[in-house]
Amino acid sequence: MPKRLSPLVLLQHKSFRSLWSASLISNLGNLVEGVAAAWLMTSIANSQELVALVQASTALPVMILSLAAGALADNFDRRRIMLTAQLLMLCVSAALAILTYEGLVTPWMLLSLTFLLGCGWALHDPPWYASMGDIVPREHLQEAVALNSMGYNLMRSIGPAIGGIIVAAAGAAFAFLFNVFCYLVLIIALWRWKTEPLPKLLPRETFGSAMAAGFRYVVLSPNLLKVMCRSLVFGLTAIVILTLLPVVARDQVGGTATSYGIMLGFFGLGAICGALLIGQAREVLSNEWVIRSAFFLLAISCFFLAFSENVWVSCLLLMPAGGAWVQAFSLFNVTVQLSTPRWVVARALSLYETAAFGGMAAGSWIWGELAEAQGVSEALLIASIALVFGGLIGIVLRQPDSETFDLDPTNKFCEPVLQLDLRPRSGPILVMIDYSIDQRDITVFLNVMADRRRARLRDGARQWALLRDLEKPHLWTESYHVSTWVEYVRYNRRLTNADAEIGARLEALHRGESPPIIRHKIERQTVPVQDDMPLRPHFEKT
Repeated sequence: MPKRLSPLVLLQHKSFRSLWSASLISNLGNLVEGVAAAWLMTSIANSQELVALVQASTALPVMILSLAAGALADNFDRRRIMLTAQLLMLCVSAALAILTYEGLVTPWMLLSLTFLLGCGWALHDPPWYASMGDIVPREHLQEAVALNSMGYNLMRSIGPAIGGIIVAAAGAAFAFLFNVFCYLVLIIALWRWKTEPLPKLLPRETFGSAMAAGFRYVVLSPNLLKVMCRSLVFGLTAIVILTLLPVVARDQVGGTATSYGIMLGFFGLGAICGALLIGQAREVLSNEWVIRSAFFLLAISCFFLAFSENVWVSCLLLMPAGGAWVQAFSLFNVTVQLSTPRWVVARALSLYETAAFGGMAAGSWIWGELAEAQGVSEALLIASIALVFGGLIGIVLRQPDSETFDLDPTNKFCEPVLQLDLRPRSGPILVMIDYSIDQRDITVFLNVMADRRRARLRDGARQWALLRDLEKPHLWTESYHVSTWVEYVRYNRRLTNADAEIGARLEALHRGESPPIIRHKIERQTVPVQDDMPLRPHFEKT
């Protein structure tokens, strides 16, 4: 195993360093605003459920909108999408500052505005994380994700404390205004970041087709499904600490907004340690045991936090929780990126965020309801038990280790010369590939074909079938459909080196004198009254 680099090495990349530094400031403002929103809700509402819904209102949009945002990020300029998201959040924060200053904010108005902020983050996050693979080499993705997590949690260690001080000294309205200026820093950095536009060799995918392609890819990728399930469970259970912490600070330890900020700061300090140690953790433990340990550490923190009535004891208990939080989510993020080719990475990340933030949104509501009905301490105790069970789920849904497949595109596809005057939207297209297989190789052939089928369907093929000739049993034909000729070309441009390796295994099993024969046909389910697809002029007989 190659020696892992320190995440700080990536700061040598100018673009990464500029964007990462600006994101620090933006994250600081966002955390200050989060403290202000949560504490403002405790001031204008006595319901613990409404306090918990502040977390849910920012997580819910990510669950709902992430796939759409991922489809946009894979098909449009990611930089422009991030700029649009940041401008949206700037406007919402400015409105929140004005309304709070005028004393016009109600609980449901606050939830509505934080929901809009969540919409901005739902639009921003998929292109942001997918852009990491455009800025740094693929082999440094883990360090990039870890450094992003470390930067966020560096701000988490000081941002909530600063937020608590700002809210206590100047009020929530000033905290919201502070965030407006923090958004400006990242907007300027994104504006100055110049990217090389990729050449558009094919028409852009339609929005619905792009979303369906992302969903299909994840559903047909077993490793990605395991990551989604575990991140859903982790978000559902782990969010209990951040959801109930405002109430813990106010009621259980008798603190103020400053106390709440300090407690969040210790959570962030633990997260920084977790980000710095994730490389070492993965060298010692398998991915599954990193995730399982995160569940168990959070369970221990919740259990003892339920009995703590001292702010400093609670702060110490929050440190391992923060470390566990960032270890788990960093590892989920890295696994998704390393298991996904670039053409669909933003959509895969968006579905991962849908699972994680969907779990957080549901968990925020569940733990808020439970705290309202049973009390904060009881809710934390129940959550600790749920976290233990979440860790044990790994016995069945084991977290996959790092993907070893080469997911770079082959870039070897040459569009076949067609004799018919085919239009890009002509179709459906039927592709048939003939193989000659020795009877002794049938079992191996079928096993390889199972991999081929999953890869074909995952990348966009439809109605895949494997046929065997009844008169000549050694002859096998693989067939599949694509909707149009342009979609067939797009499908082939998606092929990765790992897909090509499957093809090479099949060719090695082929016993014919020539390579497997590939035939392309256009399907007609009705008979036209005249030829609607004449020969191209240079193929016509003279």
